[in-house]
Formats: sequence, C-alpha cells, structure tokens
Amino acid sequence: MSDETLKVTAFREQEMVMTRVFKASRNLTFEALTGPKLVKRWLLGPPGWSLPVCKIDLKVGGALRFEWRNGRRKGTWNERRVSRDRRSHANRPYRALR
Repeated sequence: MSDETLKVTAFREQEMVMTRVFKASRNLTFEALTGPKLVKRWLLGPPGWSLPVCKIDLKVGGALRFEWRNGRRKGTWNERRVSRDRRSHANRPYRALR
C-alpha cells in the first residue's frame, strides 16, 4: 500500500476501520495522533474553523476534549473518557458551544 492510499473497510454495523500507511516512524505517528500541539495542526474542520481546545490525557480515567470554533465564536465539542476495556468512548455526541 502506498502512502497515498486510504483503505476503508466496514467492520461492524456501526463501525469501520480506516487504514493508511505513512512515511513516518511509529513514534512520530503516535505523537501526531496523541500530542495536542500536532493534533491541533490537522484536526481542523471546514475552512475558517479552528481547534482552540485540544486536551488529551491517555491514562485510564483520563479524557480527550476537542472544541472547534468558527470566526463567529460558534462551534462544537466532544469529550471522550479513556477506560480499560476500550481506548475511548463518547460520553455524548458532538454538541454546540454556547
């Protein structure tokens, strides 16, 4: 698989697996997916949106929180908790910021 290929496979009724090969070390790839400074560079959204809040604590009992905003100060957010049996699960669906 080349680094330009994204493979999407249905896994279960409401789940999918996305696979992509990157020309990067495992450590750099892990940091890009779990380090707030790097996540804020790629987890954006439509043009004009930003990710001003990006908190990632991967220990059991920790949480991930993302808040997106557009130029009009409107936005959406999501928070996930880290548990032993699963990497993360959504506490609630994406919600509008007030």
